[in-house]
Amino acid sequence: MRENLDFRFVKREDIPLILKFIRDLAQYEKMLDQVIADEATLEEWIFDRQKAEVLFAVVDGTEVGFALFFHNFSTFLGRAGLYLEDLFVLPQYRGKGYGKAILKKLAAIAVERGCGRLEWWCLDWNKPSIDFYLSLGAEPMSDWTVYRIAGDTLTQLAQEK
Repeated sequence: MRENLDFRFVKREDIPLILKFIRDLAQYEKMLDQVIADEATLEEWIFDRQKAEVLFAVVDGTEVGFALFFHNFSTFLGRAGLYLEDLFVLPQYRGKGYGKAILKKLAAIAVERGCGRLEWWCLDWNKPSIDFYLSLGAEPMSDWTVYRIAGDTLTQLAQEK
């Protein structure tokens, strides 16, 4: 890893770059057809509503990776945590320690903010990422299953009497 790695939080003018990173990640995860986010929506939810934060890893003035995260809450710990929604490093910069550096930075942010944990999901087929996370000491939460209600099902449930 180069010594000149730096981090910066996004600014409004970074919205197109954020969307590019999201699409690049979705392409890698074979889920590009599921991306419906657009620049206006990202600007509203990241900047106007302040529901997520985005951090760029920058090398020599080039954004080489990003992390999108937000606070969640653990009732058992009685404190907030950080939930990492997306972590992506551009292919040409992988294997150089930037992914680990991003996670270290997020861990430092979590500790600085008094958070009790840092967590994320990973696709079951993504062995390179799983191996990487395990090498950092991350523990898979095998006793838990993720459930989701979205789209029309979410709307229908909200409208039930």
